[in-house]
Amino acid sequence: MTASIPRLPLRDDLFLLGHDDDTGHPHVHRQTLALGLAGAVLIDLYLAGRVNLDPNDDTRPASHQRIHPHIDRPVGDLIADAATATIRHTHPPLRGWLRGFSDDLYDRTRAGLAASGILRHHTRRRLGGLLRADTYLPTDTRWAVVARSRLRYLATGREQPTNHSAALAGLVAALGLTHHLYLDDTATLTIRLKAIAAQHYQPVRDITAAVDAAIGDLATAAYR
Repeated sequence: MTASIPRLPLRDDLFLLGHDDDTGHPHVHRQTLALGLAGAVLIDLYLAGRVNLDPNDDTRPASHQRIHPHIDRPVGDLIADAATATIRHTHPPLRGWLRGFSDDLYDRTRAGLAASGILRHHTRRRLGGLLRADTYLPTDTRWAVVARSRLRYLATGREQPTNHSAALAGLVAALGLTHHLYLDDTATLTIRLKAIAAQHYQPVRDITAAVDAAIGDLATAAYR
């Protein structure tokens, strides 16, 4: 079913899973989703061999690891190339980079999906045209359906995880999006997706953990 659908970058799959197909409304706070998108960008760079993290050890938390460029040449993806440029000279700490790069990443990811024809901008007017509401809806629901199906197949053992799907599983669990995959037992699904993600490369797990920690920072700040 899914083999004929081109695979999107990890950030695009996560963006689509983070929104309602019918209304375009995000399932989680935009800042939370943006942190997940930043993590997705960094994971794709790592899987492509373009960045590395400091080796994980007992002297510092994983989220304090620094990011180092490995292959420093453009690939033609504006967001990925921008991410590489921010890492090139500063070798930033992981959690700090996630916070900084996520700043306008929601809008940039949405714009990229619109430019590629996967999302379409809609304007709705209410109260006799006095209020304008802008939203972005999928031009074809298959994109989000395929991303959800891959995760459901993983959770039920119908597919073996790939690097991409295992990373997506970890990010979806970290962002609390599992109940939008439309399976009955959300708690078991979350445990299963986390278990799949836990088998991934250590740097991917470290990035996902840093996303989770940064989301926790947002929640803590909201109650101060």
